[in-house]
Amino acid sequence: MMTRYFYIDSEGNQKGPLTLDELRVENIRKETLVWAQGMPEWKRASELENLKPLFELPRSTPYNQHQTTPPTHQQTASGEVPILPKTWMVESILVTLLPFLLCGNVLSLIGIAAIVNASKVESLFNSGHYDQAKKASNEAARWTKITFWIAIGVILLVIIAIIAFVMFFGSFAELGNNFV
Repeated sequence: MMTRYFYIDSEGNQKGPLTLDELRVENIRKETLVWAQGMPEWKRASELENLKPLFELPRSTPYNQHQTTPPTHQQTASGEVPILPKTWMVESILVTLLPFLLCGNVLSLIGIAAIVNASKVESLFNSGHYDQAKKASNEAARWTKITFWIAIGVILLVIIAIIAFVMFFGSFAELGNNFV
């Protein structure tokens, strides 16, 4: 009978039962608490002999120079498990749409560059292009911030223009009252 494992995820939730192959997909770490039937208590994954293959890089999959993408692994060559960079998708959509809807600011459409870069992050990461995913995340952050500050600037200019308009025409109304 195949051993099925339970583990505690990073949020403290119990997951399982899972086979060894299913655990590979879960990206568990050496310090993740794991339990299987017959074990008296939860143990770190690194303490279980059966789970040690989860933390070793595959040796039999050399990178083929004719492939268009490198093979994807849970770990990089240095043994680190890469973390998905922030996508900035929600922020980029908000800074693009909200100023446009509130004041018709066409300049906020610059945020489309942020949305395009944000949409690339996860697919690049999942295909093993960690550096490119990080670069797309940085570009998404950059364009999101640029669009945000442009939107703030335009909104401030609109407020200043309204105040100037009210003051200018208010002073004309007061002048008209002085001549009557």
